[in-house]
Amino acid sequence: HLAGYCDSIEVIIQKDGSATIVDHGRGIPTGIHPEFGISAAEVIMTKLHAGGKFDNAAYKVSGGLHGVGVSAVNAVSEWLKMTIQRDGEIHEQTYVRGQPSGPLEVVGKSESSGTTISFIPDRKIFTTVLDFDFDTLNTRLRETAFLNAGLKITVVDQRVEPAEVVEHQYQGGISEFVHQLNERRKPLHSDVVYIKGFREVELGEIHVEVAMQWSDAYNEIIQCYTNIIRNRDGGTHMSGLRSALTGTLNRYAKSRNLLKHIDKLSGDDVREGIAVVISVKHPDPSFSSQTKDKLVSNEVQGIVESIVNEKLAEHFEENPAVARLVIDKAVLASKAREAARKARDLTRRKGVLEGGGLPGKLADCQSRDPDECEVYIVEGDSAGGSAKTGRDRRIQAILPLRGKILNVERQLRNQAKIYQNQEIQTMIRAFGAGVGNPPEIAEGEEDQAESDTYFNVEKLRYGKLIIMTDA
Repeated sequence: HLAGYCDSIEVIIQKDGSATIVDHGRGIPTGIHPEFGISAAEVIMTKLHAGGKFDNAAYKVSGGLHGVGVSAVNAVSEWLKMTIQRDGEIHEQTYVRGQPSGPLEVVGKSESSGTTISFIPDRKIFTTVLDFDFDTLNTRLRETAFLNAGLKITVVDQRVEPAEVVEHQYQGGISEFVHQLNERRKPLHSDVVYIKGFREVELGEIHVEVAMQWSDAYNEIIQCYTNIIRNRDGGTHMSGLRSALTGTLNRYAKSRNLLKHIDKLSGDDVREGIAVVISVKHPDPSFSSQTKDKLVSNEVQGIVESIVNEKLAEHFEENPAVARLVIDKAVLASKAREAARKARDLTRRKGVLEGGGLPGKLADCQSRDPDECEVYIVEGDSAGGSAKTGRDRRIQAILPLRGKILNVERQLRNQAKIYQNQEIQTMIRAFGAGVGNPPEIAEGEEDQAESDTYFNVEKLRYGKLIIMTDA
């Protein structure tokens, strides 16, 4: 499909546990290979480092790296059957545990083209899980259909009655993918921001495709792909994307004086609530491992960053209302993050010489064992005075608060207001358990002093928090 020769693919899980994959491309080449003296199809099925991707005329980009995939599948299959329709003929060959049962033979005539591969896992090798998982395959193939706009992929499970049939075809490509990622969130802007560009490098062209949309959620979703293969740990394309988002939003906001009382927006601020799919087509990508979980091609970072910088800035210039919504959300996130940081600072353990870190209102108990300690939150100083006279001061603490504090449910969009509230700050300091979820910290960059202040229920100073009110 990437090379322009296939518009539909079928993947069928058969009742006997085998799998059949049918494509309507050109068909695997069937001519005799000059070096090995056997058909090109047999070379592809039995030799490593062989396949169409090594001929740049056939494919400019490919998901495969080393010409290993189908040879490995063949080697660990009890049997594999290959049917090729090409040049008006139908060719067939069967393998048993990776070895051909005979040469590639012509078995009929055909006016269409394509390849059908059927195989079943070898039970002598796979002793535990033998069944194909429909959900795993369906998810992977749905992503493939999103990344190849217009390609129709049909997934069929014949192991159930009636057979389960799912079709994936998305004319909108990755923009439609982002819409689906945001379907349970409330988008800030209706249209998905779509960016497309390429750069010439020594090996050929590197194509970059990005679709993004901000929502009112607090978490970010970034899905990264190279040559339609998911990179779960991101990589250089994700780094370039993150740098471009932070830089572009800061430049736009500063040029229009939208950053009041804030020096600059952080990466976390600008990415709050974003859903992004980034797809890179690279003629010769490098990954951190054979599982391709992380792209490590250095040139990709700069290319992605420059394309996103240029195109996103253009989009914001043409759609100032969208830019304003996104920056307003990022500014709000920045204020909330700073307020949360200050609230966390309240819970830092104070040394002997620094004075007490507990609020003056709190009448603390004598015991330091959280399992036996309990704190009563009472309404107002007068009720607090009465409660103190009736408590067991060894294990019972009294914390008087103003009668009506902030309704936090109404302030979820403005978390800064929550953290700045005096009564809530008093509770944060008294309970000692910190505030908020810790951010994702890259390996080797852990800051223990900072992480100590994020919410951790094990650091609660009291085993019971009791709200005591009158009738």
